[in-house]
Amino acid sequence: MRNILIGSVASSRLILQEMIKLAFPVDMVFSLDEKYSEGVSGYEPIHRIAEQNGIPYRKFKKINDRENLEFIKEMQPDYIFVVGLSQIVPREMIDCASKGVVGFHPTPLPKFRGRAAIVWQILLGVRETKCTLFLIDEGMDSGDIIGQEEYVIDDGDYAEDVRKKLHIAISKLSSRVLKQIMAGTLHPVKQKEDEATYLLVRRPEDGHIDWNRPADEIHRLVRAVSRPYPGAFGLYDGEHPVTIWRAEKRANTKYIGIPGQIANIAETYFDVLAADGLIRVTDYENRDGVRLLAGHKLK
Repeated sequence: MRNILIGSVASSRLILQEMIKLAFPVDMVFSLDEKYSEGVSGYEPIHRIAEQNGIPYRKFKKINDRENLEFIKEMQPDYIFVVGLSQIVPREMIDCASKGVVGFHPTPLPKFRGRAAIVWQILLGVRETKCTLFLIDEGMDSGDIIGQEEYVIDDGDYAEDVRKKLHIAISKLSSRVLKQIMAGTLHPVKQKEDEATYLLVRRPEDGHIDWNRPADEIHRLVRAVSRPYPGAFGLYDGEHPVTIWRAEKRANTKYIGIPGQIANIAETYFDVLAADGLIRVTDYENRDGVRLLAGHKLK
């Protein structure tokens, strides 16, 4: 059996580590080159693990370049694992794998197909969820499911907390599925199209806080787009960006003002009025270094 792994982030590393642990045959690792990793949240150079374990590897910029596709075609792989890569897998690559191209998604497919899965699940208040390994086809996360693993998003979890839980689930899931592949007991299950929902792309500007929203909603936004994502933010006096990395919801029993106004500034935090309470900001980045003053507004 000949297999290829393509990836660029922690999920790629975790499945590679499970492959090594189980002595699962991996004949080539394609690793996103460090030179092209800017903008890839949580980038990891998985070629280093391949090198340490004597596994052949190639670095790439675009996996769909003709040179890479021809190389993959010549290898005649049984499975190609494309895990932790945002680049589109073309039909030509799918056809190269005699048994299938395996993909990973952090949601319980067919629910929540698409982009920014961790962010959207926090924003939506999802608690019990699953991650999925599936066979990639030409649709958006629509191929047959080969395994799922549960994980839980707690009310106070930030994006990094969810990623850590997801990493545990990925390791469990990949170990189980790899064993099934080696034993020849894998049983793909078709997705139910009528249950499919789609998450649309999010951009850094979507972290702009609307202080007229309820405190709970603002707090979810802060948690969802916190590190390693770009962060939630307000514009001090309408022009100076202040990125908010961590915050708390607080009841407001003493301040009367306008949503977005800074109500109070202390040594380790400052409070901002929301529609129905306070947001206590405990970790932030004042990009322009301006002095924050009570009564001024974040817009």
